[in-house]
Amino acid sequence: MNVIRQPSQRDFAEHVEAVQRLRRDYAALPPGAPVRLAKPTSNLFRFRDPSATRPLDVSAFSSVLSVDPVERVAEVGGMTTYEDLVAATLPHGLMPLVVPQLRTITLGGAVTGMGIEASSFRNGLPHESVQEIEILTGAGDTVVARRDNEYRDLFHGFPNSYGTLGYSLRLRIELEPVKPYVHLRHLRFGDAKEAMDAFARICADAEYEGEPVDFIDGVAFGPGELYLTLAAFVDSAPWASDYTGNDVYYTSIPRYAGPGPGDYLTIHDYLWRWDTDWFWCSRAFGVQNPTVRRFWPRSLKRSDVYRKLVALDRRTDFSRLLAHYTGKRQSEPLIQDIEVGVERGAEFLDFFHAEIGMTPVWMCPLRLRERSAPVEGEPHVWPLYPLEQDRLYINFGFWGMVEMKPGQRRAHHNRMVEEEVARLDGHKSLYSDAFYSEEEFWRLYNGEAYQRLKQAYDPDGRLLGLYEKCVGNK
Repeated sequence: MNVIRQPSQRDFAEHVEAVQRLRRDYAALPPGAPVRLAKPTSNLFRFRDPSATRPLDVSAFSSVLSVDPVERVAEVGGMTTYEDLVAATLPHGLMPLVVPQLRTITLGGAVTGMGIEASSFRNGLPHESVQEIEILTGAGDTVVARRDNEYRDLFHGFPNSYGTLGYSLRLRIELEPVKPYVHLRHLRFGDAKEAMDAFARICADAEYEGEPVDFIDGVAFGPGELYLTLAAFVDSAPWASDYTGNDVYYTSIPRYAGPGPGDYLTIHDYLWRWDTDWFWCSRAFGVQNPTVRRFWPRSLKRSDVYRKLVALDRRTDFSRLLAHYTGKRQSEPLIQDIEVGVERGAEFLDFFHAEIGMTPVWMCPLRLRERSAPVEGEPHVWPLYPLEQDRLYINFGFWGMVEMKPGQRRAHHNRMVEEEVARLDGHKSLYSDAFYSEEEFWRLYNGEAYQRLKQAYDPDGRLLGLYEKCVGNK
């Protein structure tokens, strides 16, 4: 029998004390000093010089306060990782409605940034299952924001603000029931248009050939080889594959495609199927080489380990120097997630294969769950990431290096992607490098709404502005 864990008086008192301590620390920062959070992990790819900051200690906000399996809600600290949250909810037969792909993404990070996964076609984005958020604002106040209270503008404006309006200290989120296993079916398609049409049909029906679909994502290995992976909860399984050892998850997709029983994973391993090899990016470190993989500890097959290696390379400039001294062309990092309407997804893929040439590409459909705009006159439910209601989008994720040619402009391929996404009336996530002009940026990310929120909750500009942080990389 599952036991409801409610916060004890001690839990509550410790949380209140931690909030008060953080407010004191924040108030003690010198005026004009950059504000950063002291976090052991990060999933951002905007690397900055840490010596130029005085970080705030937010370690007190990194735990699960309670899980209520009857009401299907959890109270969590803003710096709690999804790895810790999932570990607390699965014993109750529950999971968050959307679990981003990487273990060390935090609840606060997924809400103030953007998160997505294979349940997003029915559950939207992670912030849409949040019922309330306790926020330390840029003005140094702590407020509890909900959909229907006096801070509803901040509640709806917090997603995609990237810590420029404030920091989440506590969140109350919805949970949904799970089953012990997930059954996977991989469908192969010969061109992008066929795959996009299939996404649209399957997401509309939430079923395929009479069987339910609880999760759906896909991988494009090339212009003529695309796979959609349909997954559904099941009570039992004839086997459960293990992709934390010698096998690699994404290489199994073509193998299990087509007629046959498909594949099975435990719900735990399904949720973290991409984290073990950071999708496919672990190959850059040799981890997918069978000899290396055999001796690479399971505990180090994690996205946060690989990101630390990338950060080390950025700090030492090792890859660039190696290419220079070995006579190889320089490469440009292209680490982005973008989304366009499903009806234009084939156009984007055709452009990407022709102009960029990087494979594989991750594909994940999403549709907003929320249906009503929060503020009179504001047409968008989540104004700083203005997606259209009732429209199915496809998120494309691509992460790697692209060889530069002589004479190409700085960030040539990144800029090409930005321009194409804008042409297709799409958006891109801001966790990585961005190169927009200020005018273009505010057109895409609703500058008028942002400035209203900034004036209301950070009137003295204690926190960086969104453009400064995400494009200026300050």
